[in-house]
Amino acid sequence: MKKSTLCVQGGWEPKNGEPRVLPIIQSTTFKYDNSEEMAMLFDLKKEGYFYSRLQNPTNDAVARKIAALEGGVGAVLTSSGQAANFYAIFNLCEAGDHIVASSEIYGGTFNLFGVTLKKLGISCTFVAPDADEEELQAAFQPNTKALFGETISNPSCAVLDIEKFARLAHRNGVPLIVDNTFATPINCNPFRWGCDIVTHSTTKYMDGHAAAVGGVVVDSGNFNWEAHAERYPGLCTPDASYHGIAYTQTFGKMAYITKMVAQLMRDLGSIPAPQNSFLLNLGLETLHLRMPQHCRNAQAVAEFLQAHPRVAWVRYSGLKEDVNYEKAQKYLPNGSCGVLSFGLKGNRETAIKWMDALKLIAIVTHVADARTCVLHPASHTHRQLSDEQLREAGVAPDLIRLSVGIEDPEDILADIRQALDTLETPLAGRNLTCK
Repeated sequence: MKKSTLCVQGGWEPKNGEPRVLPIIQSTTFKYDNSEEMAMLFDLKKEGYFYSRLQNPTNDAVARKIAALEGGVGAVLTSSGQAANFYAIFNLCEAGDHIVASSEIYGGTFNLFGVTLKKLGISCTFVAPDADEEELQAAFQPNTKALFGETISNPSCAVLDIEKFARLAHRNGVPLIVDNTFATPINCNPFRWGCDIVTHSTTKYMDGHAAAVGGVVVDSGNFNWEAHAERYPGLCTPDASYHGIAYTQTFGKMAYITKMVAQLMRDLGSIPAPQNSFLLNLGLETLHLRMPQHCRNAQAVAEFLQAHPRVAWVRYSGLKEDVNYEKAQKYLPNGSCGVLSFGLKGNRETAIKWMDALKLIAIVTHVADARTCVLHPASHTHRQLSDEQLREAGVAPDLIRLSVGIEDPEDILADIRQALDTLETPLAGRNLTCK
């Protein structure tokens, strides 16, 4: 099926007399007629449901839809995008291991990798997404287990060279994990370019309405864990907690996803509520309609800002002058997303004054939903980072992240314009070069 059909009908195929709409199975537990059936489930010798911390029919139906949209063999829903990124890494790593990550990623993920994982004994080396192959290669260590990046970075809007990152990852015998939140599977399928595992904060475009927090991990099934068995004993050697099952030998291409459910969900339990998965599914049904509108509106806003004398720089890969334009033409030919970043002439206070003058556009922590919203990352989402870390993450002090919604573009532009009019007389000269 095409993506537009998968958005509407993927994941849930009702049988005769069953609900046409995906039902909410709001139950923690499931009944069986005899003890042996339950025992088979606990031994992973039979498929089925027994406790929603591990699996739930509503959650699994939505996971199947997202896996189909990304072209993966399986997926696991999590309680948040942060949980998805943590699970994707922790399913491969343990104390003493190492990962490599693009430095231009969401501030929460940057802190997760650089600070929190360190407390668990997992170290991280950050590399610039535009680094050459020699510089990237230098970041790998004998104990490296994964390479991580974002298709479109949050908030700097850099486009990842997925093919290059995949080539370096595989040269070093590790999988490439890509957070595809901003592009969504409508505008990019990282698996096509050699990525092995995809994550999403479903809180963003997939839900689309800021109604439910969630995340997902999708496995392509393409990475050959057995070829690197010494590097990944958790997948390739017997698991004592499940009677000696070796996931790669027992579950084949579903090894990574099965281990995530059987171990991490069992022990850590970051599951979404079935009600949240139901809301996510409603959002997914219109994803293929909303993303083109987000992109059209964002393109109009980017072009307006680029021409305005009060604006110092604009970063949006749909602009031909943008440093990411060529990569976007390769990886995102149908459009990127509704998020752009820009800076005003002046200082940090100038950005704050402009934001405070907005009327239609709201200042919120969220991003990538139907309503246009704005944020100043250095003051908000990335305020825990030092100036050096901000620069490393591609976040300038004047950077404004604007998430363009699906309202009428003229209304969005009118609000931006009136807020700009409240600022002082434009500074002499202007720089239209994308930073």
